[in-house]
Amino acid sequence: MTAVTNQSIGNLLTKGVRNVWYPICPSHFLGEKPISLRRLGFKVVLWRDVAGRPVMLEDHCPHRGAPLSMGMPLGDRIACGYHGVEVRKDGTVVTVPGSPGCKLEGKNCVKSFPTEERHGVIFAYAGDALHPEPIELQFPEQLSSPEYSSFLCYCEWEGDYRYVYDNVMDPMHGTFLHKQSHSMSFGDTTATFRVRETPTGFVFEKEGQRNVNFDWTEFLDTGVHWMRLEIPYPATGGPGGNFHIIGAYTPITERRAAVFHWRCRKVDGWQRDTWRFLYKNRLEARHWRVLEQDRVMLEQFEPDANLRENLYQHDMGVARLRRVFRTKAEAQLKALEAAGLPLQ
Repeated sequence: MTAVTNQSIGNLLTKGVRNVWYPICPSHFLGEKPISLRRLGFKVVLWRDVAGRPVMLEDHCPHRGAPLSMGMPLGDRIACGYHGVEVRKDGTVVTVPGSPGCKLEGKNCVKSFPTEERHGVIFAYAGDALHPEPIELQFPEQLSSPEYSSFLCYCEWEGDYRYVYDNVMDPMHGTFLHKQSHSMSFGDTTATFRVRETPTGFVFEKEGQRNVNFDWTEFLDTGVHWMRLEIPYPATGGPGGNFHIIGAYTPITERRAAVFHWRCRKVDGWQRDTWRFLYKNRLEARHWRVLEQDRVMLEQFEPDANLRENLYQHDMGVARLRRVFRTKAEAQLKALEAAGLPLQ
């Protein structure tokens, strides 16, 4: 009898599928002292090594279970504040001051997470037992190309992180929930949608309407599960092309999500300077108001709201994205089971 059940799949989806990178926190969260966060079903500790690079381990000393975040960072290792046990960034115990030479020394017994710091965010790779080595971390054009300028927007929402993905994969909600927005007050209130395949995912788009409103959303899997959308700017939005949003979302707990959005625009020269000034002085507040509308709505959803839905044509993208995540989770669990490894 298989151990991979609907419940085990659901448990993994709640914590986030494995073998991908997740944004953990904005870079400014991490200063000179270690910090403790809950992410992806773990309590983790982060600190910076002597070169300033972020390090992330499970926040659990293998000796007695004390939080390593209460200890002292020592470059590539951290000393537990309870008994001084030193754990290296790869999860190996290197020194037990109270009992030198004991069997705990040299043992790799703390879960470690490869990290990268890019675009103002600390990313961590969450691999399973079959895939401990990180895959390549690739960024969408709006973050990787110097032709774009961007601002990071970070917040935390009460609720399942998957509702945030659902919200972004639902362009039609912009026509109603955000109808007073300076950038979403145009276009038809009815639409027919289609799904278009791409090399890294798919686009969910309105038929016959482009560059009018929130007309399409794209899901990209490039080592991170990204959401990308584009909103036309009116003349009051200043110089430059359309407004792009790149999003990625990480579970904190079953009822709390870390929400990362990069707000991007293709501008250069004096236009870049003008847009960045205009954004900070006028446009940012407008975009926060729109995001707050989403937050307030989603935080009122019941945890089981997605079990009592009646979906229609506008929800093809949501249904498709949910299948993508479920298929990944099921495949990962079956591979672990076949290898005789514990289901995560």
